[in-house]
Amino acid sequence: MERQYDQVWAVFDRDSFPAQNFNNAIFKARTAVPEIYCAWSNEAFELWYLLHFEFYQDAASRYDYQTRLEQVITQRTGKSFQYKKNDPEMYALLKTYGKIDQAVRWAIELENRHEGENFADHNPCTRVYKLVQALNDLIEEK
Repeated sequence: MERQYDQVWAVFDRDSFPAQNFNNAIFKARTAVPEIYCAWSNEAFELWYLLHFEFYQDAASRYDYQTRLEQVITQRTGKSFQYKKNDPEMYALLKTYGKIDQAVRWAIELENRHEGENFADHNPCTRVYKLVQALNDLIEEK
């Protein structure tokens, strides 16, 4: 049985990959058949998490984002928090202590600060909000 789908999404971040590699991934996804939508972050996915708590507009490494995320979540929960990649509790923390609508607004604001298609220069920026909006649209359709 062939599985049907409406959209294909790739979620990735730049990390320390060369600018050309990052940009090429986005360009190739656009020209794929069917198109692959990209929910990318520059420099790190953790920016998306941080935007649930505060507006952060400084280009930083993933380690800087992780440190700031630990500080913010520790403040909100009143308990020491140590960030771990792929932590199964992260969604619950974001939902309980963060604000997704705020994260979307701030991600759009960051995106609007950048022009052109040299996405490697769009730092900080995250387009994870586009995937979140697409998923929310599916929920609303049901």
